[in-house]
Amino acid sequence: MSEKISNKDKKDWENFLSKKEPLQDKETLNLNKNIIKSKYYDFHGFSLDEANKSINKLIKDSYKKGVKKLIIVTGKGIHSDNEKNPYTSKDLGILKHSLPDYIKNNPDLMELITEIKEADLEDGGSGAFYIFLKKFKN
Repeated sequence: MSEKISNKDKKDWENFLSKKEPLQDKETLNLNKNIIKSKYYDFHGFSLDEANKSINKLIKDSYKKGVKKLIIVTGKGIHSDNEKNPYTSKDLGILKHSLPDYIKNNPDLMELITEIKEADLEDGGSGAFYIFLKKFKN
C-alpha cells in the first residue's frame, strides 16, 4: 500500500470538508432497509360476506400506510359449519379458498398486490396466506 496521498485524493478530501454536509448514519440506513412492515389478521369466525368486506378495506388501508406484507389467517376449514350442510360447497364456502378467490377476482385490489401465496408453517401454513403489497404511490 502506498503511503503517499495523491493530489486527486487531497482535492477530493478538501471538497468533502468544505461542503459541511451532515453524514448519513449507515447503521440506521441498513436497519431501515431490513425492516419488512407486516400485519397479521385473523379471520376465524367471519362469515364470507364479513370477510370480503373486511379484506377489501384491509388491503386498501394497508397499501396507503406502506405495509409490505399481510399475513391473513383463515383457518383450514376443519371446523366450518359448511361440513354439516349438504347443499353448501365443501371448498368454495370455506374462507381458506373463497377469500383468495375474492381478492384475485377484484381488479381494484389486484392493482395493489404483487403476490398472494400460502403462508409458511410458522405463520399458519395451509390455514393462512400472505399478501405482498406494492409500494404506495401518491
